[in-house]
Amino acid sequence: MRRFLVLVCIVLASCADSGDHEDLRQWMNDAAKDIKGRIPPLPQVKPYEPVAYDAGNLIDPFKPAKIAPEKKASGGGVQPNFDRPREPLEAYPLESLKYVGVMSRKNAAYAIVQVDGSLYQVRAGNYLGQNFGVITKITESEVVLKELVQDAAGDWVERVSSLLLQGQEGTK
Repeated sequence: MRRFLVLVCIVLASCADSGDHEDLRQWMNDAAKDIKGRIPPLPQVKPYEPVAYDAGNLIDPFKPAKIAPEKKASGGGVQPNFDRPREPLEAYPLESLKYVGVMSRKNAAYAIVQVDGSLYQVRAGNYLGQNFGVITKITESEVVLKELVQDAAGDWVERVSSLLLQGQEGTK
């Protein structure tokens, strides 16, 4: 162990400043003499100018009158028949009905609709869903309905929806 310490002391003593590298020190001093750091000046800060906000005379964007559609002068339009007897499939939302098949009898297409484990046979003219949807067309891939829904103004408008065959996804 003593030999190792003696060896470390000799190596450290040989690395000490003995003046051998004076030419290197002189070159570094000469090279650093002309070098000066160049830092760009900071950008000029513009003073803050406040802007006056006067919303007193502007239209309120959250007023119901702003988002409601224009009132129609006629007031007529389409309305559902509330006096007719309701069909069993009108108690279910359209999303819960599944179109599982189609069959035809005497050149008339009948759709097979499943809800709550029960199968129902419907044809064009029958009602489906809770939005007064009447079946307008039955194909091998979908059942097309014309529904009556109320818009924001309370008027009844027609909307076309469809019930896709169960192998296909969802309701359009």
